[in-house]
Amino acid sequence: MPEYSLVIPAYNEEKSLPLFYEKVTPLMETLGEDFEMIFVNDGSRDSTKEILKALAEKDKRVKVCNFSRNFGQQAALLCGLTESKGRAVIAMDADLQDPPEVAMEMIAKWKEGFDVVHGKRRKRKGETVFKKATASLFYRFMRKITSLDMPVDVGDFKLYDRKVVDAILSMGEHDRLLRAQTTWVGFRQTIVEFDRPERVAGETHYTLKKMVKLAESGVFPNSSYPLTLPIKLGGALCGLSLLTYIVFIVLACCKVAFGGLTAWLFPSLGLAAGLILCCHGLSNVYLSMVYSEVQNRPKYIVADKINL
Repeated sequence: MPEYSLVIPAYNEEKSLPLFYEKVTPLMETLGEDFEMIFVNDGSRDSTKEILKALAEKDKRVKVCNFSRNFGQQAALLCGLTESKGRAVIAMDADLQDPPEVAMEMIAKWKEGFDVVHGKRRKRKGETVFKKATASLFYRFMRKITSLDMPVDVGDFKLYDRKVVDAILSMGEHDRLLRAQTTWVGFRQTIVEFDRPERVAGETHYTLKKMVKLAESGVFPNSSYPLTLPIKLGGALCGLSLLTYIVFIVLACCKVAFGGLTAWLFPSLGLAAGLILCCHGLSNVYLSMVYSEVQNRPKYIVADKINL
């Protein structure tokens, strides 16, 4: 059984994979302990599959899962965790934005007795101001509306002890945000800070659509705040309506012309209709997730495996 398992999701990473292998392999060998590298090909459309096959034929420590299509990063990470055998499991990106040297620091923390070691980004090179701002806002928003004490500016670059991996895999829901579930399961956790470099090759595949989907997977399964929001909005609207009636009564008593109730009719109806639609939309998001759970479809489909 290997001591360490590296879990690496890969989507159209043909340029990064050889560089990743060349840099990470000798670094892991310095530990003098057995390790495996599990690459999950998330339905890539370039030559990622062929490159991984060649690496696996050359090195039996390289193990590959090829998805039948693109299922997303969270599904790829979950597949890698499921296939991993190591006592310590490290999830990291294939583009070397998660520095392998930091993984060595994580291993040192694990040997000190920590069960989860988060990689926290001090600086994020090569990323737009918009992405940095939205990421920062997301983490702080999650901490505000959920009971999860999620570390700020922490992604999926983590080390997990085997018991933590087993705990996460025991959770049955389909719509997952692993970084939220890692916080929820508890255990002894710590942080290693690092400066995130630019990608060594290729382009980022995290589109705005994928970021929004990731945010949904984090907020709705982990917080009842959206369900309580309609009550808060309704209470605020009732208070505003009561205040308006008081103002109208005072103006009428003072014989001040203010346009009458007709002037407020259409904007009031528009506001009420908008609030109703928003509340209905929030309920539908939860209904959609319940429907997905009831379907009970597999979280991913593996087309074939190599060395596993």
